[in-house]
Amino acid sequence: MAKVIHQKDKCIGCGTCVAVCPGFWHMGDDGKASLKDAKDVGEGKFELEIEDIGCNKEAAASCPVQIITIE
Repeated sequence: MAKVIHQKDKCIGCGTCVAVCPGFWHMGDDGKASLKDAKDVGEGKFELEIEDIGCNKEAAASCPVQIITIE
């Protein structure tokens, strides 16, 4: 099991994660990217546990502010 962690409060809204991994990411009404079905764990962080990281690895690598991590 892998965990995708998104520090949404630091998101600049570039949309790269949405472009490379639209099955997991979308742009919110606030102009920031959101990790679909993620749990709000406080302090601006959202987490999603998944079986296969798939395109999330590319989303993390392409984020210009490096606020997506995989554990």
